[in-house]
Amino acid sequence: MTDLTKYRNIGIFAHVDAGKTTTTERILKLTGKIHKLGEVHDGAATTDFMEQEQERGITIQSAATTAFWDDHRMNIIDTPGHVDFTIEVYRSLKVLDGGVGVFCGSGGVEPQSETNWRYANDSEVARLIFVNKLDRLGANFYRVVDQVENVLAANPLVMTLPIGEEDDFVGVVELLTRKAWIWDDSGDPEKYTLEDVPADMVDKVEEYREKLIETALEQDDDAMMMYLEDGEEPDMDTLKACIRKGTINLDFFPTFCGSAFKNKGIQLVLNAVVDYLPNPTEVKPQPEVDLDGTETGEFATVDPEKPLRALAFKIMDDRFGALTFTRIYSGSLKKGDTVLNTYTGKTERIGRIVEMHAEERIELDGAQAGDIVALIGMKNTQTGHTLCDQNNPATLEPMVFPDPVISVAIHPKDKAASEKMGVALGKMIQEDPSFRVHTDEESGETILRGMGELHLDIKVDILKRTHGVEVDVGAPQVAYRESITKLVEDSYTHKKQTGGAGQFAKIDYIVEPAETGTGFEFESKVTGGNVPREFWPAVEKGFNMSMEEGPLAGYPLLDVKVTLVDGAFHAVDSSAIAYELASKAAYRQTMPKAGPQLMEPIMKVDVFTPDEHVGDVIGDLNRRRGMIEGQEAGTTGVRVKATAPLAEMFGYIGDLRTMTSGRGQFSMEFSHYAGCPNSVAEEVIKKANEAAA
Repeated sequence: MTDLTKYRNIGIFAHVDAGKTTTTERILKLTGKIHKLGEVHDGAATTDFMEQEQERGITIQSAATTAFWDDHRMNIIDTPGHVDFTIEVYRSLKVLDGGVGVFCGSGGVEPQSETNWRYANDSEVARLIFVNKLDRLGANFYRVVDQVENVLAANPLVMTLPIGEEDDFVGVVELLTRKAWIWDDSGDPEKYTLEDVPADMVDKVEEYREKLIETALEQDDDAMMMYLEDGEEPDMDTLKACIRKGTINLDFFPTFCGSAFKNKGIQLVLNAVVDYLPNPTEVKPQPEVDLDGTETGEFATVDPEKPLRALAFKIMDDRFGALTFTRIYSGSLKKGDTVLNTYTGKTERIGRIVEMHAEERIELDGAQAGDIVALIGMKNTQTGHTLCDQNNPATLEPMVFPDPVISVAIHPKDKAASEKMGVALGKMIQEDPSFRVHTDEESGETILRGMGELHLDIKVDILKRTHGVEVDVGAPQVAYRESITKLVEDSYTHKKQTGGAGQFAKIDYIVEPAETGTGFEFESKVTGGNVPREFWPAVEKGFNMSMEEGPLAGYPLLDVKVTLVDGAFHAVDSSAIAYELASKAAYRQTMPKAGPQLMEPIMKVDVFTPDEHVGDVIGDLNRRRGMIEGQEAGTTGVRVKATAPLAEMFGYIGDLRTMTSGRGQFSMEFSHYAGCPNSVAEEVIKKANEAAA
C-alpha cells in the first residue's frame, strides 16, 4: 500500500502564452524526469508532442505526467490556454485535487485566465498562483497581485517577493524564512545561493510578512490570540498548517513569483505544492449518482479498500491504440480485472495499465485510489464515463460539455479518403467531446462542428496529417437557431380511411414561446379522457421530433412550450402512431403562424489593444454589430469587452492584427442566442432555401 498523503494530483493552467508548458518543463527538469530542457518556441517541449502543437507553439491536448519531489509523488497535467480548447481545462480540473494558475508578469490576468479561474472555482479546486515572466519588459509583480484581487475577486496570499524586475530580476525573497534565493546567470535551476534580504527591501518584506502571518492565523483562533496579545509569532509548523488549511478551504491562494524560462523560482512552487496543496484524501469526495443522475447521498471516498470508482476523463489515440486516462477515486484496479461501465451498462476488461510521462509509458500491474493512470484496450469507454466494481455499481457525477457554435462542411477528395475519413472522425469524436460530426442527409456533406475557428482548423489538420485523409473544406458556418414570438391556439385532425383499420386523432393545443434556455416543454391539460393518457407521450414525441427543423430555414427550434388542451379519439382507429402523425402535421401547420424568428449565437468578445488603436477597434466592433460593454486601461494597452454576433466575427484576428500593427489579441466564447435583425435573417433564409432547392 502506498501512502496517499504523499500524492499530489495537480494541473497547470493559464492564458495563452503565460508560460504553462515552460513551467511544466522546468518542474520535470528539477524533479529529474528529463535531462535536456525542451523549449516551446523550438517546438521541443516534452508535453507538447503533437505536430500541430510544436508548429504553433501552443498546447492543444492536456498531457499527463508523473514526477517526484521531496519524497512526494506528483501527477501533473499541463492544460491548454487557448479559448477554443477550454473543454480540456474543464475536464482536467474535474479530476485534479489542486492547481497552479500561471499568470504572465507583464500581461497579468488575461481573458482566458478568467475563464479557467471560473472553472476552477466551479470545481472547487485549491490553487497556488505563480506570477511568471518577471524577466520580461513591462513585468510588474505587484500589479498582477492587484489584478488577481480586482479582476478575479480572489485573495492572493503573497509568499515571495521579486528581487529586481525586468532585466534586473535575479531571484526572490521567501517571506516565511526571510531568505533571499539568488540564482546566477548560468540558467541552471540548481545554481542559487541563500542570502539575507537585500537592505533596500527589508521594510517591504516585513510589511508583506506581517500581512501573510495575520491572514494565515485567521485559520487558528488560539495562535491568533497569542500573536495579538503577546506579540508571539507562532512556529513554522503552525504557520504552514494554517496556510495549508486556508488554501484547501479556498480562503486564499498562496502566490509565488519567478521566471520559468530563466529557471528562477520554480523550487519554491514545488515546495508549496507539497506543503499547501491537498492530497487526495483531503479533497471533498466525489458525489455518487444513480443512473438517472440523481445524487444518492453516497460519496466515493478515497480508500483503496472501498469498491472501485474511477472516471475516464480523456481519451487519446496514438500508435499503440486508444489510451483512456482515468482518475481512480476509490478502490483499486489490477491488470486483467473486469469492470462495469455504468453509462453503457457493459463490462470491460482492463488490458494494460500504464503511467504516462508525456509520450513514454511505464507499465504497471495495478493502481489504486488517488492515482491517475492510462488504461489500454478499453473498447466502449468515452470521456465522462464511470468505471466501477460490477458487484457494487455506482456512477460518479458526469461532465457537462457546451454545445458547438460553429460548423464547416468537408468533402473527401476521393473514394479511398472517404473510407478512411469515417474511421478517423470516429476516433476524433471519442477524444474530444466538444467536437461533433453529422452528415447532412440532403446534400450528403459531412459537417464538423466545434468551439471556434482554431478548433476546427486543428481538427482538419489532424485529419490530414495524423490520419492521412485529404479533404476539401467549405467556409465556416454559423449554428443558427429559430424560435417563436407569439402564442397560437390551434387544432388538427388526422384522418386516414383506406381499406382495413383506419387512423384517427384530433388534438387541440396551444403553442407559445417558453423561457430562454428551456428548450422544449410539453404539458397536457386534457380532462375527461378526450385524449386518453396513454397517447400523451405520442403527442409530445411528435412535436419534440419536429423541433429539429424550424419553419423558417430548417434550423432547430428553441424554447417552445406546447400545451395539449383537448382533442378527440376513436375507440378503434386511434393509436399512438396516429397521434404522433397528427402532432407532426400540427407542428407544420402552426409554427409558421407563431411569429417564427431566426436566432444567432452571440459571443462574448474580449479584445486587447494598444492605446493608440482603441478608437479603430471600437469602430470596427460597432460595424460588426457589436455592443461595447466596457473598457479597462492596463499599463500596456486597453481591454475592450463586448458582445458580437458570431456571423460577423469570422477572420477577425486578421483584421485586428492589421488595425493594431500585429499587437492586438482577442478571445471569444459563446454567450447566448439572440434574435437576428430582419436584413440578416432574410439573407440566411434565402440561402437556406436555395440550398434545400
